[in-house]
Amino acid sequence: MELLTPGRRPGPPDPAAPYRRVLLVSRDDELDSVLARRRVAAHLGGLRSVPLAPGGPPPDAALVCDDERATARLLALGVPVVHLRSGHDPGPGPATGDDGRALRRLHRPGWLPGPRPAGARTTGVLAPARLTRDRDRAGTLLLLSLWGVPDEEAGAFAAGPLRTLVHEAEHRTGRCEVVCDGRLAAVRAGLGGARPVRAAAEVDVDALHAAAEVFLASPTTGALALAHARGAPLCFLPPLGAAQRDLAERVGRVVPVPRVSDPADPSVWTAPGAGPHGLWDAVDPGLDDLRGAQRVARTLRQLALAPL
Repeated sequence: MELLTPGRRPGPPDPAAPYRRVLLVSRDDELDSVLARRRVAAHLGGLRSVPLAPGGPPPDAALVCDDERATARLLALGVPVVHLRSGHDPGPGPATGDDGRALRRLHRPGWLPGPRPAGARTTGVLAPARLTRDRDRAGTLLLLSLWGVPDEEAGAFAAGPLRTLVHEAEHRTGRCEVVCDGRLAAVRAGLGGARPVRAAAEVDVDALHAAAEVFLASPTTGALALAHARGAPLCFLPPLGAAQRDLAERVGRVVPVPRVSDPADPSVWTAPGAGPHGLWDAVDPGLDDLRGAQRVARTLRQLALAPL
């Protein structure tokens, strides 16, 4: 997305505009970032999402998911920013240097063990706007994230276990939708080029999940929130990279999410979900907050109406 260059101050908002105008930014090659932006956007009734172009009026406020450079540039232009950190990071997170000028939020379920980084409020679960699943759902959704995964590790998974998994999913459930956030060429090559691989930024992941019977996903906060909010079955793909391994370990302390170790194991295709003794029964109802997206949207709306 093209931003105005620092040093060129934007003019005042257009008083004739019928709606407050907001800019929504995410890293489109990071699954969690894309899902976070979309889930917040679904609750922005009364606000109009606009691009930021040279010479145009500035937005009244901006939501930036993860992109620290975009946040810094927008703050330099005088645009109020809600910065949402969407994904899991086993470390303290990057230094921002914005001196508290951005309102910082962190996508973090209340029941998930781990330290809370200083300077960011946790949101609770960023749930999809639609919590129901299709009555006639079928097939498998395989949601793969390669963001932050070392090249060698990502390539080895795409060229080996992934192809076996997709073949087994098609055999067991009739079809398999493969959605990935980045490195699509490598993933397609690993699958032999015979199966379509769709970019997360170009499809409605939440709708695909609603239509699927089986959900296989990389350990990410966006995928976890999707299954958690809908009380749906979930099976983790083998964790790739430090962040996924750390998140899978922390989730496992509370919720016994199964992992794919042998694609031929029938339990992979009958993972526990909702109902008595399902996965999400282990979550403390007092910490089961699914209103994270609404909460971030409310903050953005308040910032647009009365900037700090």
